[in-house]
Amino acid sequence: MNIRENVDEGLRSIQSNLLRTVLTALIIAIGITSLVGILTAIEGIQNSVNSSFADLGANTFTVENRNDDGFRNGGRREKQYPVINYQEAGDFSNRFRNEFDATVSMSANIGGAIQVNYLSKKTNPNINIVGADEQFIGIKGYKVDFGRNLNKNDLENSLNVAMLGQEVARNLFGNLDPISKEITFMGSRYKVIGILQKKGSLGGGTDADRIIIIPLDNGRGLAANRSLTYNITASAPNITDGEFILEEARGLMRRIRGDELGKEDSFLIERADAMAKDFEEISGYLRIGGFGIGIITLLGASIALMNIMLVSVTERTREIGIRKSLGATPAVIRFQFLIEAIVVCIIGGVAGLLLGILIGNVISTSISSNSSFVVPWLWMAMGIIVCVVVGVISGIYPAIKASKLDPIEALRYE
Repeated sequence: MNIRENVDEGLRSIQSNLLRTVLTALIIAIGITSLVGILTAIEGIQNSVNSSFADLGANTFTVENRNDDGFRNGGRREKQYPVINYQEAGDFSNRFRNEFDATVSMSANIGGAIQVNYLSKKTNPNINIVGADEQFIGIKGYKVDFGRNLNKNDLENSLNVAMLGQEVARNLFGNLDPISKEITFMGSRYKVIGILQKKGSLGGGTDADRIIIIPLDNGRGLAANRSLTYNITASAPNITDGEFILEEARGLMRRIRGDELGKEDSFLIERADAMAKDFEEISGYLRIGGFGIGIITLLGASIALMNIMLVSVTERTREIGIRKSLGATPAVIRFQFLIEAIVVCIIGGVAGLLLGILIGNVISTSISSNSSFVVPWLWMAMGIIVCVVVGVISGIYPAIKASKLDPIEALRYE
């Protein structure tokens, strides 16, 4: 009997015991779903993180204030440093821009829990007001949906103009055109000049879309007597060595801040792609963990499949005896039962792959709002290979048991 005949015979046997086959395939499908689903979700989140930082470039970094992280090392509090002020931020921006032909943006958080009003409509008090220059949206990966960006006239004259994030515009204006409409927040009226494209954020939140950008000097005036902390975001596309540009920026900022030689930095420098790299490392461990969980689930499924195949051998003892009496060799019997186990695993595996991809993408989309649909071809191929291996492991013992049956005793079996 050739392979094709064995496969056909296996399919006929499967069809004659359809309910048992479906239940067995479901056991395998659940195991493959857990394996592929977890790995697909991790892949989707990883792609989302990578795409979020793709437009920023490897040499984009932010110089920001060093915050107090609380108590450390036996209750000793970390040293407090003065915030980065307007003069220091401006000095760094001008010198770094001229020295490295870099794109540099200055910004400051004016308010982080602000309510915005338009006529009778108002937002929740969770809007972030940012004072920035015309380079801010480009260097931070924002794009203008419609309207325009801040320009030099807005900045030089500290005009009351604002760009709105998607969520702010949707809550205040719905389907209305917001351009040139006036909104109110922090006791001042601002004219809307532009709307940002939806950006989303990791975790499924919309913090990046709950933003209003106003001219930097206008924001300084809006803050009144409050002391602001200024952030500098820079990108030097002509510099190929990311570490070199970071060290140059660190040295320049230390000179501006007057940091003593041998002392730690009084500020922080964060690379734009640092989070993506950190998550890539973490996702590697998550993949290993997810693969381990999936394999454990499949191990339980393989034990259940082996039990079902042993039951099948017992039920078909007389059939085996007839086949042997007609000349079927032990090798043919072994191969037939092995093929049946593998076919059942592949049927369950295909169903598990489809469910795993669907569930994995749902999970990744719920965690990261800008996640795209992922088809993990590598993990799909891995899933099919695992199915075949599980089929062989589960079917080998029942197949050997069936091949060793004595044909005379098998024919007597009722």
